[in-house]
Amino acid sequence: MSKSTKELEEILKYDFKNKSLLNQALTHKSFDNNNNNEKLEFLGDRVLGLIISKKLIDKYPNEKEGTIDKKFANLVNKKTCVNIAKKLNLKKYLFLGSSNKNLERSSDKILSDSLEAIVGAIYLDGGLKYSEKFILNFWETFIDNSIVTLIDSKTKLQEYSLKKFKILPKYTFFKKTGPQHKPLFKTEVQIPESKKIIGIGSSKKNAQQNAAAKLIKLLDI
Repeated sequence: MSKSTKELEEILKYDFKNKSLLNQALTHKSFDNNNNNEKLEFLGDRVLGLIISKKLIDKYPNEKEGTIDKKFANLVNKKTCVNIAKKLNLKKYLFLGSSNKNLERSSDKILSDSLEAIVGAIYLDGGLKYSEKFILNFWETFIDNSIVTLIDSKTKLQEYSLKKFKILPKYTFFKKTGPQHKPLFKTEVQIPESKKIIGIGSSKKNAQQNAAAKLIKLLDI
């Protein structure tokens, strides 16, 4: 066990009984095509999903499944895993082939996969109890900040319309005004049984969001 990986154990707050599992979790396929972290990452992804799912159900017993699912997606996605991997300074401890030494274009995926591989390694080494302890420790801030899931107005209106009418909202772009460097777009939106609502924004997308937000408020969705 090298000094650096021992240092990583202290950061992870977990002491591996089988040290080779940690080394494997840190090994990218560019370094060793046969004995790398791909299977551990596959396992870790499932363990992470299980622990986060259970935690969210315990923490938000009155939330609807759809809201829980959105929180879940935010907690297990690549962006969150990369943020945690960077917090752990995981890049410093990875075994990479020469083509990936600088962790440039593919860095986010490599970091995210390696973190999930560590979850898988802890699960194999210590079982569900220790993998849960690790996950809840390092995902704690993200879980606490998941109290409010912000859904953009266009998505919210779409979900409402599909659920109630089985049809998407209809957006109609009808006007562009203002100078070339600062244009103003106007868009109409309508769903069954609603009036046409006009939205205004600095782009077509912003105008659609504005129109959707107004219609949501009007319908008290």
